[in-house]
Amino acid sequence: MPGVTVRDVPAQEFINAYAQFLQRQGKLEVPGYVEIVKTSAGNELPPQDAETWFYKRAASIARHIYLRKQVGVGKLNKLYGGSINRGFRPHKHVDASGSINRRAMQSLEKIGVLEISSKGGRKISENGQRDLDRIAAQTLEDEE
Repeated sequence: MPGVTVRDVPAQEFINAYAQFLQRQGKLEVPGYVEIVKTSAGNELPPQDAETWFYKRAASIARHIYLRKQVGVGKLNKLYGGSINRGFRPHKHVDASGSINRRAMQSLEKIGVLEISSKGGRKISENGQRDLDRIAAQTLEDEE
């Protein structure tokens, strides 16, 4: 399908497909602490799917950066953060772990999906854009 981009595919389906692609490829560098680490100070437990959550986070980061010009770690921390349970007091926003987002971005950068932007943060590379569009086209074909 010519002209299919990431914008044409529903977000969750694309993220799952790209995460499976990254996992099958085996090139993404996964930190050793992914089974035990919490993803935010607002969470009580680590993610339930200990084997695949890092791949899904990396796929989600790649999609998020694809849809914008450039993104830094701080913006991703705000995006993936949530509310913290403070008992009787009102909930407040807590940023996600910067270490996890930074490691995911560095891993994507090592395999050539992202590159460092001159204005700060990271942007999608040409090879990364080509890969993401190809997987979006495959996802759309599988959907139909």
